[in-house]
Amino acid sequence: MCGVRRCYVASPLGFTDAGRHYYREVYLPALAEVVEVIDPWSLTHPQQWIDAEREGTIAQLAAEVGRRNIDEIRSADVLAANLDGQEVDSGTASEIGFAAGVGVPCFGLRTDLRQSGEAGVHVNLQVVAFIAASGGRVVGSLDALVDALRG
Repeated sequence: MCGVRRCYVASPLGFTDAGRHYYREVYLPALAEVVEVIDPWSLTHPQQWIDAEREGTIAQLAAEVGRRNIDEIRSADVLAANLDGQEVDSGTASEIGFAAGVGVPCFGLRTDLRQSGEAGVHVNLQVVAFIAASGGRVVGSLDALVDALRG
């Protein structure tokens, strides 16, 4: 995939069965048409969390995962964030803020019909501000996100 931009995918979709299905079967394949996907959910196997809890090393695993995600965001050319939900996931919001702070352009996908955030913005005003400051924007469909990442 020489010349294709690397895209860190920030989302809470890996936490639920329905989210994982959409993430693997719809979301990632659509993004992979235009970018090289950096999938943080694939970097740690669920069994590692189970083992770490049993062994009493969950804090160490969490720190390792956090450091790995930081490294992957720093190595990315762009970040795509899923902003759906009653409120933007705190981890996703953090990844957006960090990426914007280190100069990675961020794009957000908000398909949720509910208002989340202050009047006049799609979600929390600071999340929207970080996305805009990074050179990205919030879009309302997966097709629009793919188009934005293509650019």
